[in-house]
Amino acid sequence: MPEQITKYPDTTLQVLKGAGARCGEGADQNILKQCPAERFCALPTGEMCIYGVAEIPQMTQVTTAEVAQVVCPPNTLLPGGEPVAAGIALAAGLVAGVSWRRRRS
Repeated sequence: MPEQITKYPDTTLQVLKGAGARCGEGADQNILKQCPAERFCALPTGEMCIYGVAEIPQMTQVTTAEVAQVVCPPNTLLPGGEPVAAGIALAAGLVAGVSWRRRRS
């Protein structure tokens, strides 16, 4: 059964209730047992747990690391990502510094 992330969990719960779901009423939680009761919805076809963005760490089906990979993907410009880019920037700075020092001498 799905856990859902939404920016507007209270609105989502209202929409589900309007469609006939039993949300936040103490319905039996057969599958989503760790879902907070106020975020739990029971429907004739299954269960749902509605989380707000700030509640992502409480989810059991999706980890914060999985969300982070989508929201903040690793640097894909170079193999190795940011450490390689930082090394190139450092090397370029050293070359520029040496050139500048030679010109002053």
